[in-house]
Amino acid sequence: MADLAEIARALVAPGKGILAADESSGTIKKRFDSIDLESTEDNRRAYREMLFGTRGLGDYISGVILYDETIRQSASDGTPLTKILTDNGMIPGIKVDTGSKPLSGFPGEEVTEGLDGLRDRLAEYAGLGAKFTKWRAVINIGDGIPTRAGIRANAHALTRYAALSQEAGLVPIVEPEVMMEGDHTIERCYEVSKRTLLSLYEQLHAYRIDLAGSLLKTNMVVPGKKAGKQATPAEIAEYTLRNFRETVPVTVPGIVFLSGGQDDIPATENLNEMNKLGPHPWELSFSYGRALQAPSLKAWKGESANVEAGQRELLHRAKCNGAARDGKYTQQMEQAA
Repeated sequence: MADLAEIARALVAPGKGILAADESSGTIKKRFDSIDLESTEDNRRAYREMLFGTRGLGDYISGVILYDETIRQSASDGTPLTKILTDNGMIPGIKVDTGSKPLSGFPGEEVTEGLDGLRDRLAEYAGLGAKFTKWRAVINIGDGIPTRAGIRANAHALTRYAALSQEAGLVPIVEPEVMMEGDHTIERCYEVSKRTLLSLYEQLHAYRIDLAGSLLKTNMVVPGKKAGKQATPAEIAEYTLRNFRETVPVTVPGIVFLSGGQDDIPATENLNEMNKLGPHPWELSFSYGRALQAPSLKAWKGESANVEAGQRELLHRAKCNGAARDGKYTQQMEQAA
């Protein structure tokens, strides 16, 4: 498993994080709707080509999570998008789950599907150049949920996925996301996040997952979006780090945060606050989607004349988050953009 551990460490190398570009067809359509652009295969390819071809992006982005369509696409000049990534110093990865569905018998809870046929799909993705994988589980907070059964169902699916990924020579990123929807307090998010991670690592240990060859992608501990009291970066850092100290084995090389609906600058500020409190047993990095892409998408607008403008915005956000990896991000960096 030495190669897996090496790739996992490379994905959380100092000053770097992961770009999540694995939006489903429905999600990318919503993003394109915001700039009045039709979500065609060609437009999606052009967008990803713009992102991945950003010169210098590999200085701050270690790897990119792709969608099934994207890992098979080539740029306008015929170069596979995976080659553009590797030539730019980034490691290709792939989302392998098929989405969350209602958990039968447990109203309000979900379980992620995609285990059927996964062994064969993983072999194909490895052949297409993927070096790591990702599987997302959705944990909703509400009246009486999540239940113990709901958490365990998702932990079990994440574990079976991780075992199959490592069997295929691919680094698994396990992603349990406690959702920000609702009016719950930061204390409630902490309690649910802790239960979720304890269950996950109990399962991963039981199924003999090589933790050194894996990464955790998860939420920061934050109040619900509709909570009457929101939290400061210092409070978010305190609750999040306490949760990790109580749940995540030190053999895990890194934890990469999802933005979870946070806007771009708050996501950077919160990551920075946590790394200011380091050092930590694990690398604390990022695996942002919207929080990295939103300014770039807005600048690009689907127009070839705006490719450089879109790339400048992406490189700026990547650079800011790279600084936050060391607790060295400042507001002056935003003003200098």
